[in-house]
Amino acid sequence: MTFSAVNTIWVLLGTALVFFMQAGFSMCEAGFTRAKNTGNILMKNLMDFCIGTPCFWLVGFGVMFGTGTALFGWIDPMIMKDYSAILPAGVPLWAYAAFQTVFCATSATIVSGAMAERTKFSAYCIYSAAISLFIYPVSGHWIWGGGWLSQLGFHDFAGSTAVHMVGGVCALIGAKILGPRIGKYGKDGKPRAILGHNLTFAALGVFILWFCWFGFNGASTLGMDSDELMQSAGLVFFNTNLCAAVACCATLVFTWIRYKKPDVSMTYNAALAGLVGITAGCDAVNPLGSAIMGLVFGIVIVLSVEFFDKVAKIDDPVGAISVHCVCGALGTILTGFFATGVSTEKGVFYGGGFHFLGVQTLGVVTVAAYVSVIITMVFLLLKHTIGLRADAADEIEGLDVSEHGLLTAYAGFAMLPDTATAEEAPVAVPVAATADEAIPVKKVPVCTGEAGTPKFTKVEILCKEAKLEPLKNAMSQIGITGMTVSHVLGCGIQKGRPEYYRGVPVETNLLPKVQVDIVVSKVPVRSVIETAKKVLYTGHIGDGKIFVYDVENVVKVRTGEEGYDALQDEE
Repeated sequence: MTFSAVNTIWVLLGTALVFFMQAGFSMCEAGFTRAKNTGNILMKNLMDFCIGTPCFWLVGFGVMFGTGTALFGWIDPMIMKDYSAILPAGVPLWAYAAFQTVFCATSATIVSGAMAERTKFSAYCIYSAAISLFIYPVSGHWIWGGGWLSQLGFHDFAGSTAVHMVGGVCALIGAKILGPRIGKYGKDGKPRAILGHNLTFAALGVFILWFCWFGFNGASTLGMDSDELMQSAGLVFFNTNLCAAVACCATLVFTWIRYKKPDVSMTYNAALAGLVGITAGCDAVNPLGSAIMGLVFGIVIVLSVEFFDKVAKIDDPVGAISVHCVCGALGTILTGFFATGVSTEKGVFYGGGFHFLGVQTLGVVTVAAYVSVIITMVFLLLKHTIGLRADAADEIEGLDVSEHGLLTAYAGFAMLPDTATAEEAPVAVPVAATADEAIPVKKVPVCTGEAGTPKFTKVEILCKEAKLEPLKNAMSQIGITGMTVSHVLGCGIQKGRPEYYRGVPVETNLLPKVQVDIVVSKVPVRSVIETAKKVLYTGHIGDGKIFVYDVENVVKVRTGEEGYDALQDEE
């Protein structure tokens, strides 16, 4: 076989880009989940690739690309047999094997996000290996290895079904068997929003994935040494980008109308939904078809996330089921409508009839059925042997500590406390002590200043974080020279206007606020109160509260001064 330098470099470049998608998935999943599980998320995304690589080398590649039967390739440990019948023109075996390995790892890593924050790490390693050994390779053989679906004319250019739907179905089954995270649903069955801890991470992950998708889809031409391949690659690049962009625009408008504000995390999910959906037919549809498909994905992703969260009660922290399973399947089927006939049969909208659409639908249904059966067996076996789900106490504490002994993935950075599971945590009820055990109470004399010393008053102000700087400036102008500022979580009597996170109303019983403590003696208390009211007032719920307390004494530690003198600046 004569090798082509251009084709080989193109495939290896695509391999590197698809490998780097692991970084994108890591950032995306870590950002959409809570800080106490970040190390666990990062470890899983590393290990599914590291476990999947030798598994695919030892078993998976032969099963997927061996020319055995229409249902199954062959068992070929270490890829020793002849694969010339399936190799792309001019591409060496090991370059092609590397390219297919990173695709396999992508399918395995999808499952991590949907089952995040409550899965045992040992169980994760085992089912990740199972996906790379025989789940992904068997259905991949049907589609790309010369199996029965490819013989029927099933078209999945870069893996909407072969990669993404396979991973998405595994994620769906796994999340269903696992059950929701502690605190996700109230006693009334309504979902609670559990916010991800770092939207910056999530956004970075999405942009990495978008960038790498040009290798995922573009390099699937498997060559660039002819005018036809170059034209196809250009169309693939353009359609990939267009579909994702239109999906984002559709979600932005749809959530703006639906939630009264454009939903940030859902719009980022829409980018991935568009990328996944167009992957099957990016070479077979024209830009108009790609744009229309993106519009569909942008609306479907919102409805799908809401359905699994609110109706099916399947807890998916990152939206992996909706992105990869739903949009992967939908994109494959829509190719049967929008295919122009350039690289496949014509779709329904281009006069091709319903045959091609039927083949696409058949492929989606049969692959989903196969994967569902096998992965269910794997998950149930794990559940009844080593256990699939982490213990409740470990889940509440965070998998970083319980699974990896990692106290925090953010040493040196203060993180907001996790309040979503507070009511689920076990509470130790104190028992009254006996007379013998009780510690005698000693009354400490009240420290009083000399006669004529001004009264000390503590003013405690709770306000929005955005009002801190104006409040500090205003206090300085009326002569306040010292204050203590704390970031706190609190709740008021009224919940106010509802806010949404991924389509779920955010619990407003604990919101981030700023607490400003000021002790005054010289400055009139009424001046402090009126100034604070003037600065903080907007007329809307959440403007804050002001509490006023009597203070018995003030002691300046450095000088030992007490009372009035302790509050004054040195001349």
